[in-house]
Amino acid sequence: MSTPVPVVICDDSRLARKQMASALRGWNVEVTFAEHGLEGLEAIRAGKGDILFLDLNMPIMDGYQVLERIRRDDLPAMVIVVSGDVQQEARARVLELGALEFIKKPTSAEIITDVLHRYGLLTELEHPSEQSHDDEVLELPDYYQEISNVAMGQAGEMLARLLNTFVDLPIPKVNLVSPKEVEQILLNATSNDFDLVSQGFAGPQLAGEALLVIKRSNLETIAKLMDMQGQMDQLETELEMSLSNALIGAFTSGFAKQLDFSLSRATPIILRDYSGMPEQNSQWQKTLMISIDYQLKAHGFHCELLVIFTEDSLPKLKEMARYFS
Repeated sequence: MSTPVPVVICDDSRLARKQMASALRGWNVEVTFAEHGLEGLEAIRAGKGDILFLDLNMPIMDGYQVLERIRRDDLPAMVIVVSGDVQQEARARVLELGALEFIKKPTSAEIITDVLHRYGLLTELEHPSEQSHDDEVLELPDYYQEISNVAMGQAGEMLARLLNTFVDLPIPKVNLVSPKEVEQILLNATSNDFDLVSQGFAGPQLAGEALLVIKRSNLETIAKLMDMQGQMDQLETELEMSLSNALIGAFTSGFAKQLDFSLSRATPIILRDYSGMPEQNSQWQKTLMISIDYQLKAHGFHCELLVIFTEDSLPKLKEMARYFS
């Protein structure tokens, strides 16, 4: 049998690395994992990455920076980007920087096989091993992080189309939080020229609330991008509703679809004078909160999406997440 091809899988998500390694079963490869771009570059320089499967949103060094460094230093690696950022501009940027192909998350063995066959990059094994390339034990927060990453990308793409501009995507933050922590976050926001758009959602044995935190003084930027004319005090409600419908709708739909359930959403409400959590919501101990800071760096704008599940939703979320692969 020929020598295995060295492959680097570079992604900050352990779940994404595990999925990618599983998709490469049956191919003659030797896999090295990297948790961020700098680690990925070091692996390539060490001769461990003739082929690099590269995420975009990572700490320390992101995928764009990795591509720039590979091109600048003329490193011998063929790069396939695998990302939840599905904006057309993101795809165009990575191809311009030298990536061979762009694959959107979540990927599958069939999609990877198609790309590898198309470019003739690897040789299939006659007797593929059933052993996983990844011996890492996954914790439930890893699942939520990657599910959130994919849903974030879908919502970012929706926002990019709404505003006709590029949206800079962060790494989603997934935490277990108490009512007091949530209340303090929201009180801090609304005391500093921010509005909250709140929208409840419910599904099978779970429920929660999505909150979009928007700075009122930044809405003029959104009005210009959407080419909306009129007095800002008259446009504020319409602009806030447009942003919340795009981000909350796309994120919750993308999150639910990956776990194979559907969500119904209540009518959104704008909270301009937030005074604290309702008493019935202050009784729980800890629950899951996902926070994403969407940014338009070219325009000096950002808004934060908070998705908070009720405490009694956690058993159902854990049950579904364990089957996510």
